[in-house]
Amino acid sequence: MQDVLSMTYLWLKAGHIIFMVFWLAGLFMLPRQMIYLHPAAAGSAESDLWGKRMGLLRKVILTPSIIVVWILGLLLAQTLSAWGEGWLHAKLLLVLLLSGFHGYLVVQSKKMAAGERPLTEKQLRMIGEVPGILLALIVVLVVVKPF
Repeated sequence: MQDVLSMTYLWLKAGHIIFMVFWLAGLFMLPRQMIYLHPAAAGSAESDLWGKRMGLLRKVILTPSIIVVWILGLLLAQTLSAWGEGWLHAKLLLVLLLSGFHGYLVVQSKKMAAGERPLTEKQLRMIGEVPGILLALIVVLVVVKPF
């Protein structure tokens, strides 16, 4: 029985890491695509093309990845019985922030695809750093388990 649980844990962990990489790749790409869209005139062929690309990124990579990351992450926490661990609480808080950031980017990218420009290129470049910062903090929490 312990072998089955051990193997299940390893498969859950592998899947969680794989889809976390997909999710973060999408979160790094979306602000960059928004920067490329920024100078295009609303309704132009270029604007429509970038809007389509952002839609595909959301539909094919971002949405499925965030769902799988959350499901596998919660299953991992259950498998480890880690609910009382401080590092897990901190990680969950950061993943909630990252999920909120994901939602914010989705809203902003849809506005941009519709012709609005709610953010400047400089703002887009700055917010493009958010996933990397949160990723670094999350990895430290999971690997080092400082508390």
